[in-house]
Amino acid sequence: MRIELEHFTKRFGSFMAVPDMNLTVNEGEMLALLGPSGCGKTTTLFSISGILKADGGRIRIGARDVTNLPAQRRNVGVVFQSYALYPHMTAGENIAFPLKLRGTARATIDAAVEKLARLLEIEALLDRRPAQMSGGQQQRVALARALVRNPDVLLLDEPLANLDARLRLDMRGEIRRIQRETRTTAILVTHDQVEAMSMCDRIAILDKGEIVQIATPSEMYERPANRFVASFLGSPPIAYLEATAEPGGMRLACMDVVVPWPPGVRQAKAGAPIALGVRPETFGPARPIRLPGRVASGESHGREMLYAVDLRGGIRLRAIGADLGRLEPGASVDWGVDPTKLLVFDEHGMRL
Repeated sequence: MRIELEHFTKRFGSFMAVPDMNLTVNEGEMLALLGPSGCGKTTTLFSISGILKADGGRIRIGARDVTNLPAQRRNVGVVFQSYALYPHMTAGENIAFPLKLRGTARATIDAAVEKLARLLEIEALLDRRPAQMSGGQQQRVALARALVRNPDVLLLDEPLANLDARLRLDMRGEIRRIQRETRTTAILVTHDQVEAMSMCDRIAILDKGEIVQIATPSEMYERPANRFVASFLGSPPIAYLEATAEPGGMRLACMDVVVPWPPGVRQAKAGAPIALGVRPETFGPARPIRLPGRVASGESHGREMLYAVDLRGGIRLRAIGADLGRLEPGASVDWGVDPTKLLVFDEHGMRL
């Protein structure tokens, strides 16, 4: 079902956590709320679920206005970072518990538990208690418990934060597979950009309770609205070269180099200060605009190398790729950037 927030506000005492949010999550879509700690993403999620009460605006799930409904009447499934499983219950009992509270018939409960156990591949765990399961197994049980009530929407609050790196990779794919198979509208709250970009149809980046940009992962990475978004997405992170706008290009502050304007970029007024965003994959030996520097450090990532390169003026760029060779710290390099791949921002941080 569709989720709609209209002028949603939430405050805690005198602190306004979410000042005025308008957001639509389409039916069957998985949307990420992404942003730094304290940006309002979990507050928004908990308000949709009914755990927190909205202080203003409207929250709709499908055709229903649920703004003032208690959590148990909203028919939402919530998966918490801490799993929140009952330690004295088996996995099967944990999954069945929401239906048991509803007074659902035993045969119906058993059928629903078995169906989800097959879907999540946890049939062998139904008689185990949480202490007898790994973190990944507990997360699958928590997901099954959220889905067993056949929720209108699924809300995921940092569901992979307590898992190790390899298990997070596996569970990202599993959660996305299950969400697609069940065709459940879902919201994922995370501070991990990789989770957001790999799992979701769209991303909404929040800052201080406000949506800065909402777009598909590829659109947001390639066309960020401003420097905040550009800096938040990308690993290793983007770096910036300060420059001055000229009619024929952008003159770098760190060296006497004029970079041509990228195609499609709205040119700033001559003399205006601008910043050129350089992503690590766009800096390397085969790029046309040369920016010589010295290797500060290097890391092997198996199939590719990551280098930090210091330019004149104390500017540091990062380069990542499989064609960079093996270099020692201190080595001189004559690498460059591709001007067509640069992101250009005005003095206020907005992308041109």
